[in-house]
Amino acid sequence: MNSDGYHREPPRGGLAEGSDAELPHNLSDIVQESSAVKQETGELVTLAIEFRNVDFSYAEKKVIDDLSFKVARGEIKIILSGSGGGKSTILKLILGLLKPDAGQVFIDGEEISTYDETQLQRVREKIGMVFQEGALFDSLSVYDNVAYRLHERKLPEEDIESEVTSLLEFVKLEDEVEKLPSQLSGGMQKRLSIARALVGNPAIVLFDEPTVALDPPTSGTICDLIIELRDLENVSSIVVTHEMDVVKYLTSEYVTVTDKGDLQFKDEGESLCLTNTNILMLRKGREIFSGTSTELIESQDSYIHDFIRGTELLPEQGEDADRKPF
Repeated sequence: MNSDGYHREPPRGGLAEGSDAELPHNLSDIVQESSAVKQETGELVTLAIEFRNVDFSYAEKKVIDDLSFKVARGEIKIILSGSGGGKSTILKLILGLLKPDAGQVFIDGEEISTYDETQLQRVREKIGMVFQEGALFDSLSVYDNVAYRLHERKLPEEDIESEVTSLLEFVKLEDEVEKLPSQLSGGMQKRLSIARALVGNPAIVLFDEPTVALDPPTSGTICDLIIELRDLENVSSIVVTHEMDVVKYLTSEYVTVTDKGDLQFKDEGESLCLTNTNILMLRKGREIFSGTSTELIESQDSYIHDFIRGTELLPEQGEDADRKPF
């Protein structure tokens, strides 16, 4: 990251760097070409996360049932399910907090299912976690919350200050460094959690209900940060959510950097199809859908249709289907 908190690199996922001018007419071809490269190289490209035929049960209750999925570098995977559908269990399996009863879990090409705690700690260095409840240190300032892990590593203070300052600028909390978490709004606390999760520049970030209990404008700000990580930092993310307006936003918006260095968020519109954000939907721990938001909307599965009816993805009859969620 530069001093202003952003890499000045072209956005990933096939989108060329933005400018004040209109994007080229062949942008959708560029997106599809990027996807084709991934398909042609196949397993030669190291995936950020992969589940292969994973089973997991709590006592006699199976919560993950023969689940397989992949998350590429720079991809957002949105996981949907009803309550108790296995979403949080997937995050714990990725972190190595749980071990599968059957199947394999790969992180950055490493099969971690048999790893001991020492080996898992090394893998976890590649992963940032944004907890639903925040998990902030109430007695530490904004600055010290972010600096905590860096101090544990006994890094030079000037290096710590540089990284903390960069991360707080990224989440727009650079003016709140001395405040305690209790002095921040709910949205600010969530942004602080994201800054903490990004310490050490992880290649993977897990978001557990990142917008729960937040008002729509604040939810939009959190979604913007997730999109920036995808398009500007090539970070792979898993977003666990039940909020369909969040799904619509993450699957339709992208960000570019103008020639002046400003961020510009745009809607994919009808001419584009973002290939770096996909949805995985579970029911009773089994995959019932994997694909794009458009494919989700067009699904004929009655459970899926009932799940999304009346939401931003599939408004009730008479609602404006093009209304933006935030």
